[in-house]
Amino acid sequence: MRDRVIFGGLFALGVAILGASWLNIAGANADTEVPANHSGPVMVIEVAGEANGAMRIALRDDLAPQHVERIVTLAERGDYDGVVFHRVIDGFMAQTGDVANGRAGGNPRMWGTGGSDLPNLPAEFSAQSFERGVVGMARSQSPDSANSQFFIMFAPAPHLDGQYTVVGQLTDGYEVLDAIKRGTGGNGAVVGEPDRMERVTIE
Repeated sequence: MRDRVIFGGLFALGVAILGASWLNIAGANADTEVPANHSGPVMVIEVAGEANGAMRIALRDDLAPQHVERIVTLAERGDYDGVVFHRVIDGFMAQTGDVANGRAGGNPRMWGTGGSDLPNLPAEFSAQSFERGVVGMARSQSPDSANSQFFIMFAPAPHLDGQYTVVGQLTDGYEVLDAIKRGTGGNGAVVGEPDRMERVTIE
């Protein structure tokens, strides 16, 4: 299946690695600084569900110009509106962005299996670490398979460094991120009514 952030074994590894560190940073807000000269686009995600409110993400077109261009295109087309957070692992990350199959009211078995109608993107890996609040592009086993799905880190995940494309950093709305409905089981699939991106805009 396309655009899965990680397969089962790595999910379990991530949870194990992050367990202790999450306890130490759960109350923190901004753990990674956006460069002072950042002039790139800002994505605003209005979240609805158990979490309600807005998250602001500074998109790092200095690190991943093609991936940021893709996110901006999909947001401006309205493709992200109504898409659910289909995989949410406490202490690890919240994943969303399946514009093909991931809208609220759709088939839960299909959430997370699709991308967009645009081609997959070549990897744009960087030296940026996956810290709390960092946004990365989800992919399958191929490094060049990212398309529309992305994930937001609850906690640092150094085992992802250099393996996934960093596209942004949460700058506001950590309380919204922390309130997103968690999934269950090893893969973090959300059961029942998931939280969703009600509206996504670019500033």
